[in-house]
Amino acid sequence: SNDTRLAGYRLLQHYRREHDWTRAFSRLAKELSGSYCFMILTKEGEVLAARDEAGFRPLCIGYDEENKTHIIASESCALTALHADFVRDVQPGELVRLTGEGVISTRFADPPRHYHCPFEYTYFAHPSSSIEGHNVYETRRQLGRVLARKYPFKADVVIPVPDSARPAALGYSEESGIPMEEGLMKDRYRKKGNLRSFIEPTDESREEIVREIITIKPVVEGKRVIVVDDSIVRGTSSKNIVRALRDAGAKKVYMVVTFPPIRHPCYMGIDFPTREELLANRVDGEDMAISELNKKVANEIGVDGLGYNDMEGLMKGIGLRQDEMCFACVTGNYLGLKKNPVVRTREEMKA
Repeated sequence: SNDTRLAGYRLLQHYRREHDWTRAFSRLAKELSGSYCFMILTKEGEVLAARDEAGFRPLCIGYDEENKTHIIASESCALTALHADFVRDVQPGELVRLTGEGVISTRFADPPRHYHCPFEYTYFAHPSSSIEGHNVYETRRQLGRVLARKYPFKADVVIPVPDSARPAALGYSEESGIPMEEGLMKDRYRKKGNLRSFIEPTDESREEIVREIITIKPVVEGKRVIVVDDSIVRGTSSKNIVRALRDAGAKKVYMVVTFPPIRHPCYMGIDFPTREELLANRVDGEDMAISELNKKVANEIGVDGLGYNDMEGLMKGIGLRQDEMCFACVTGNYLGLKKNPVVRTREEMKA
């Protein structure tokens, strides 16, 4: 079984007792601690959409003018693909019903505050999407500008780690005046299937994906290179990319990272579940200052200089306040959950 199936069974139990979807979701919300977005097709032909009261993950409503129909999507990029218009975000704790009469909105839970995941903006979401009124591409571009002001490394070229760091690399280039080039390319002709490394379940599969990233030698040979990446989770990708750049003749390799150091597991939908897997925790384990952590992680992955973003820089780039986002993976404070999680190793979870 899995958590989605169990939650679905429990919701159905509540609905059979209450005969009302809003009350059923209200009962379920009291029992769940974590992130969820539900979409349900009822036997009456209605579409239901519900977003957890913390609003960890995005969910939005669109409208197709040609077919005169409303659409529910996890991201606004799906609406664009269907030539539909974005209407609004589904609010935390809101249940939306698409019926023959139109859209019916009710509230099944009262949100304490918004806990949107900033990792959506730096990595997870499609660059063309807009979340909570902030375009993902422009957010990443602004984060690059923030990093250029924070870490003005002397270099000849700025290159992104494909694909999500491209807008940030452009922003760094624009702010610093250092030209941006594509020094790393994903070989889509050889690799089939997933091309996003950190969400792979094993080190072997993650390293296999990183090996499919090709270095463009004329771009980096004999040059001081600034690599822009969205995050460092386990460090697997970073080490291999740095090694490939040095093999291609890079004279110096620096790295800047749009997301702050990830020291704690996520229990709200992102796959970094155990502390021992997280590089920032392995080299530190405590709340070391970012300036010192930069040196330790730089030595670990083999770069000449490293620059992590901090929470203030991330908030500035995204344009949201700290009390509108979840920073549990950075701080270890799981404020958006109803109870503190039990932190276990991967071996303990398998037992």
